[in-house]
Amino acid sequence: QLQLAVSGGGLVQSGGSLRLSCVASGVKLEHYSIGWFREVPGKEREGIACRTSSGDFTKYGDSVKGRFTISKDNSANTISLQMTSLKPEDTGVYYCAADPWNSIVRNCRAEDYQSWGQGTQVTVSS
Repeated sequence: QLQLAVSGGGLVQSGGSLRLSCVASGVKLEHYSIGWFREVPGKEREGIACRTSSGDFTKYGDSVKGRFTISKDNSANTISLQMTSLKPEDTGVYYCAADPWNSIVRNCRAEDYQSWGQGTQVTVSS
């Protein structure tokens, strides 16, 4: 059974950078699509970045395009999210996710993903 463990959250000033990592165990991620999602109080879990297993298609949320990069290291069985030029509105709890289907990447919706890591808090101060 696939298990995901997230690390890398914290407090950062506006304009700063942060890298989130998600280590998988139990299953090789090589054939899994991956995603990062953000949750803030009172709102639905938002798709930040989703990527197919091969990386041939990636979808980013409009609010993070050009600032965030999703990646996967198959040898390390790890998913990453590099966040740059952070803004206070990027504050939230971030989750990683994985799923065997690549077709779900085009919509990057939380409800389509099967396996989840625990959340990590990211706080961007102004």
